Amino acid sequence: MRIAVTGSTGTLGSQVVGLLATAGHSTHDGLHGPENAPHEVLALARRPDAVPAVLSPAAHASGVVVPVHADYDDAGSLRAALRGVDVLVFVSGDGEAARMLVQHENVVRAASACGVGHVVYLSGVDADVASPFCYAFTNGRTEQLLVESGCGVTFARASLFTQFFAGFLRPALLSGELRVPAGGGRVALVSRADVGRCLAALALLPPSGRHHDLTGPESFTFEGLAGVLTGIAGIPVSYTDVPARVLVEELARSGEDPWWTYAYSTMFASVREDRWGTVSGEVLRLTGRASSSVAEVLART
Repeated sequence: MRIAVTGSTGTLGSQVVGLLATAGHSTHDGLHGPENAPHEVLALARRPDAVPAVLSPAAHASGVVVPVHADYDDAGSLRAALRGVDVLVFVSGDGEAARMLVQHENVVRAASACGVGHVVYLSGVDADVASPFCYAFTNGRTEQLLVESGCGVTFARASLFTQFFAGFLRPALLSGELRVPAGGGRVALVSRADVGRCLAALALLPPSGRHHDLTGPESFTFEGLAGVLTGIAGIPVSYTDVPARVLVEELARSGEDPWWTYAYSTMFASVREDRWGTVSGEVLRLTGRASSSVAEVLART
């Protein structure tokens, strides 16, 4: 079986490539077992020469990883890369949402044209086209395109990554104040590593034809997250629900790119609507290992 992974030079994509390359050899990756012998893993990347540098030593030595050129903006390269592929792990891109949607359309069309039997798509818990979050529309539309593509599909809807959110939480460890426009919304932050393990596990299963919510073990309000930070910092940390414009002003003063300022503000708008509070046991069910807590991940990062 040939399994292709997009974004294979990124943190998440390279993890999935490594897990699939060494499946069956480790007792700690949640993928062990005789039924999960190594497969040929195509590491799709815009710069395939960069693939070896991001792989773990075990994955590098496995002999089953093949770096392949594939550019989201080049439909021809995607069709060439996906020819003969049985399973595609489609790690969603990032950047400006309109361009990202066009890139996703290129991937879906190529997968359909090449007859890929199973596409495991990394989506988001908030994949509602009616959401204020810019990427919720992109994810929702990509899911619909995949449903219409004729490929077997599995949607891995991840919650917000704890490691990503640490960028908003870390300043509170110094100031004692968590300042974000989250209202009373709840989030079940999930470790990026847990999502990677689930993507690899889903790639080795038949298409489910549905979505799987990948979340942390507990849902927190931001007052609750301030309490977690208090335990880590050893100083009191409080939560202040600032107006959305305050976040925009602070990001602009810090020199943040206007696009990302927009993306972050729409993300918090979706948090305020309580779109990220779902808690599921899918990480444990898929990998045999419980998802990491927010405190565990923050302490490591």
